[in-house]
This record gives sequence, C-alpha cells and structure tokens, in this order.
Amino acid sequence: MTEKALRLGTRRSKLAMAQSGHVADAVRQLTGRQVELVEIATYGDTSREHLAQIGGTGVFVVALREALLRGDVDFAVHSLKDLPTAEHPDLVLAAIPAREDARDVLVARDGLTFEQLPDGARVGTGSPRRMAQLNAYARSHGRTIETVPIRGNIDTRVGYVTKGELDAVVLAAAGLNRIGRSDVVTDFLSVDTVLPAPGQGALAIECTAANAGLAATLAELDDPVTRAAVTAERSLLAALEAGCSAPVGALADLLADGQVVHEMRLRGVVGTTDGSSLVQLSTTGPVPTSHDEAMALGRELADEMLAKGAAGLMGERAL
Repeated sequence: MTEKALRLGTRRSKLAMAQSGHVADAVRQLTGRQVELVEIATYGDTSREHLAQIGGTGVFVVALREALLRGDVDFAVHSLKDLPTAEHPDLVLAAIPAREDARDVLVARDGLTFEQLPDGARVGTGSPRRMAQLNAYARSHGRTIETVPIRGNIDTRVGYVTKGELDAVVLAAAGLNRIGRSDVVTDFLSVDTVLPAPGQGALAIECTAANAGLAATLAELDDPVTRAAVTAERSLLAALEAGCSAPVGALADLLADGQVVHEMRLRGVVGTTDGSSLVQLSTTGPVPTSHDEAMALGRELADEMLAKGAAGLMGERAL
C-alpha cells in the first residue's frame, strides 16, 4: 500500500513556494514519498504595515506553526531569519540545509553599482538593518543617500526601480537566486559593507516534537556547518534581546589556513537607521561542535556589543 503524501506547509509568496519546492524535491528523493505543498496565509503576508511597525518577530511564522500543531500539515519550511529565536516547546527544528548566498545585493537603474550611485540616490529597503549600515557606509565615505522604506514581494520591489520611482533597492541574494531572478542584480554588497540578517540565506525545516520519526528523517537534510553558524548568529540576536526586525546584522563563517579549517568568526553590528551610530565587533573561537558551543559564541559577542552601547541603538528591545 502506498504511503500517504507528506503535507508541507508554506507561505504563498513566489519565493516561499520556490523554497518549499526545493525542500519538497529533497524530501521526495530522501523518502520516496509524495510531498504536497499546503499554502497558508500569514499575518506578515496580509498586513500592509512595514515589518518594523508590526514587530517583525514571528509574523511570517505563527500561522504555519499553528497548522503544524493542529495536524493540518506534517512539516513546514521557513526562511530562518523570520523564525523567533526562542525555541517552541512542541516543535523541533529538524533540519537547516546548506545555506544559500547570505549577502545582500543591489538592484539599481542603468546597471549601477553601489559606488556609482549619485549623491542623494533614493535606495529602497524594508530593513532597519540595511538602512543603518548603508547610511553609515555612505557617511564614512562622504556621500549621501536617502533610504526609503518599502515592502512587498521581490517583483514589487524590483518594480520600484524599473518604473523609475527609486534609484535602487536592496534585496537578499538568496531570494533572487531561488526564484531565478539573479539577472537583475547590479551589485553584490560585500559583508564588510553590509552584514546580513542573522540566519539570512538559510532555511528552517520544522515539524512537531511528537513526530520523532519524521524529525529523524528530515534531519538527514541538515548541514552541520550551516547549523553551527546560524545558531551562533541567532544566539547573538537573542542575547541582544532584539527581534528579527531590529537593526542587527550578524554573520558566522569559517576561517581556514589552506584546506584546514581552524576557527569560526562571528561578526555583529547594531546601528541607528540614519547611520550616525554603529557598534560593529567580531570574535573568533574554535569551530562549535555542539549547540551549546555555538550559543556561547553568540552570547560572548553580544556581551561585548552591549558593553559598547549596542542596547541604546536598537530602539525598543524585544521582551
């Protein structure tokens, strides 16, 4: 007798459907079972407010988690950067697959790079984190840009440029890659200029803790290096008591001598959205071999950033 199809809960956006489609293909190959996508509308998709106004944390996640807990779906796929840092007692993060490109990119008129944007260029982004770092970089190089708050799906955001309403928009490389739109990128922003959001470019595959068999199967899609890196980044975010819409950037990467990996470096940044104040620090340590070690790396850097005044730059901190 054929096993029942597994039901994968996903947001309805083009990007979410593409991400979930990739995961569904991997699960089919892994299990030999059919996987059907179950589209779920989330508050973050239906609200017209900017994410910073509605709190950001969990707005794309709650409806998917409720569907899991009701048994309407067997597992769900999230963009990891949307996931609250606090663990849910009844759910398990079964797998974090290998991360896509974590960088931010520029989509600008006339093929311009960030360095080529004219003074006073209007740059659209819905992210306080991007605003803080872009404005700080421009200030430090004697330039001026105007960061304009926007929201909407990728096509909507790119449309602001093609229609001439903005000079450029900043988006995540991973999202454009996943929907096959990387051709619109005019510049990849170095992580030395703009640190990505904690967990950016990574996916989270979640199921109920009670479904131990499925959790064990999905765990085969886990990438240990990606999990260690994003655990450190999210630990930093949690220790700063900041929600996922706060102006916090973080990236953990491996440091190597030739072919030998010897340390993990974690970089973090917090800043005011106008770029006038920025706390940017990094720390290195042995490559974490456990969840606790990765968490400790994040907490260590957060403590250093708080000692440098990071708390005062984040506006209202998460409770």
